[in-house]
Amino acid sequence: MKHLKTLLIVLFVSALLLTACAPAGEPVLKATGNVASETSWTDVELQKMELVSADYTDKEGVTTTYTGVPITALLDEAGMKDGTTTVVFVAEDGFTSEVTLEELKACTNCIVAFEDDGTLRTVMPGFSGKQQVKGVIEIQVK
Repeated sequence: MKHLKTLLIVLFVSALLLTACAPAGEPVLKATGNVASETSWTDVELQKMELVSADYTDKEGVTTTYTGVPITALLDEAGMKDGTTTVVFVAEDGFTSEVTLEELKACTNCIVAFEDDGTLRTVMPGFSGKQQVKGVIEIQVK
């Protein structure tokens, strides 16, 4: 039993050290396209922004509460240019989802949320499941 406690403590401390050594300055999300200038955010920068919660119910009826940054705040920070009509979310695996700017502006609880595994996802209550993007890495403004 004593060895098990020691092993658990060593594993816990090791995990903390590995987390502290992760590259904090690596961009995890970027906004491109019809913006004032291409904008990138690190995980730390996103965590420091205004965070809100949003509930999403999947196709099995399970509701999960997510925390993240409002998509409209990200678009505002990127300096969306006049004439923008569409926003495309791009996942790390190449999956894309397109939403009109009008729909996004009407969605006050649409967020880019933090997943437990360190990735990001869109959470857009009331939108189709096909428009929820797991592993989102880019917001293309068109």
